Amino acid sequence: MLITEAQDRMATGQADGTRPCPLAVSEAERADVIQSYDLAGYHQAGGLDDLAGFAAELCQTEVALVSLVEEARQRFLAAVGFDQPETHRDTSFCAHAMLGDEAVMVVPDARDDPRFAQMSLVVGPPHIRFYAGARLLSREGVPLGAICVISGTPRPEGLTHFQRRGLAVLATAVMGRLQDRRARLEHRQTVAASDARIADSEQRFRTLADTMPQMVWSTLPDGFHDYYNARWYEFTGMPEGSTDGEAWNGMFHPDDQTRAWASWRHSLSTGDPYQIEYRLRHRDGLYRWVLGRALPIRDDEGRITRWFGTCTDIHEQKLALEEREIVSQELSHRIKNIFAVISGLIAFAARNNPAFAGIASDLRDRIMALGRAHDFVRPHSPQSRPKAPQDSLHGLLGDLFDAYRQDEAPRVHLSGDDVRVDDRSATPLALLFHELATNAAKYGALSVMTGAVDLRVERHEDMVRLYWCEHGGPSVTTPPAHAGFGSQLVELSAVRQLGGQVAREWRPEGLRVMIDVPLASFSRQAGIGIGR
Repeated sequence: MLITEAQDRMATGQADGTRPCPLAVSEAERADVIQSYDLAGYHQAGGLDDLAGFAAELCQTEVALVSLVEEARQRFLAAVGFDQPETHRDTSFCAHAMLGDEAVMVVPDARDDPRFAQMSLVVGPPHIRFYAGARLLSREGVPLGAICVISGTPRPEGLTHFQRRGLAVLATAVMGRLQDRRARLEHRQTVAASDARIADSEQRFRTLADTMPQMVWSTLPDGFHDYYNARWYEFTGMPEGSTDGEAWNGMFHPDDQTRAWASWRHSLSTGDPYQIEYRLRHRDGLYRWVLGRALPIRDDEGRITRWFGTCTDIHEQKLALEEREIVSQELSHRIKNIFAVISGLIAFAARNNPAFAGIASDLRDRIMALGRAHDFVRPHSPQSRPKAPQDSLHGLLGDLFDAYRQDEAPRVHLSGDDVRVDDRSATPLALLFHELATNAAKYGALSVMTGAVDLRVERHEDMVRLYWCEHGGPSVTTPPAHAGFGSQLVELSAVRQLGGQVAREWRPEGLRVMIDVPLASFSRQAGIGIGR
């Protein structure tokens, strides 16, 4: 038998009595620890017979035992020269050995020891005289029994140092094997408990998934679909398992398959959340709009272990939105027609009243500016939607200043931050900058071919500052003696409607206007940035 250095050190400690004494525990606590080793039938397996045999050979005794001391009996896990599988505890030497102060207990002659002299195994067969036992302690320090050697002949000299040390090493080896058995049992119990928890968790998940109104599905990390809940099969009418793997894509409307596949492959390659609207074939053969979503599940190292997704039937909502969009477009079209009718009435009045022509032209231009602002933010079809985002200040101003281009080149140069706008702010913004541009075209930088305007937008926390800087136009000498209607309209739009402030500076090189407007005045979602 090979004895490792670690075992040798432990055995030496036992032989010298340096190992901690056994823990003082109740019999119920000992029974729980013994149960953890799963030792039923272990004697028949012969797992410790070689150690018992070596103990008898080492100590030159007729008997060697590995005993497990329980509350009322001691069982033998291995035995040499002794044919009884167990004995009563009140006849047990090992019960004393496992609780003693020394790692190895030696009894030279049992007839001379008051603890054992009257025991039946001493006064009668097998007439025990000499006993030596090394205690067996669990990893917690709980005493379990002993490995012992027994002889019918007294030994006044006891054991040699080498024998005592070897018996302690054998005790360590016994506990090593028993601990391996305990570890295997604990592993099986842990695996069984884990399997039970997984099975219970899976059952709970399936029950929850099957009661949800949404279709629920999951895939492997590579995107292979391997699970659908009952709602999926109820919606599609497909046999269970028939849509696993790539067959899932065949359930989409032919016009949506390429788009849905491309979006799904993008999510698989990047780990980005999956979200898309597509038409899914219903069990009646018709296609219904659904919203598909999926998120990845990741392990501790960030690797995707599974995807879980849902499909939500949004067909009725989709139809309602389409109907509402049609109604909104029709209303917006009628409002736009009203602007056109008003402009026509003004033009008609101007023809009949030549003195009114100048005022009528200004008024018509202002109405057309309002019309352009309304047209920019109104609901649109995919065909009529403006190129610029409809919630963009840059987009609104760019559309408004388009009329001032010269040879396809803009004369109002827009730069700086972009800000969200909506129907609430579009009208005053259109009036404000229409007046500035109109005045520049009549009297300022835009009245000559070489002039231009720089308009910069700067966002400062809860305030937006707009700089209007004219240059290259006629030299400005003095500010106007009094504010005209256009200036009053600027004040009305910026101050009263948008809650801002306006500061003007007439410089020789051109007019400077600084307008401060609260961010909240631009849109209901003004706090959400849209880039620069």
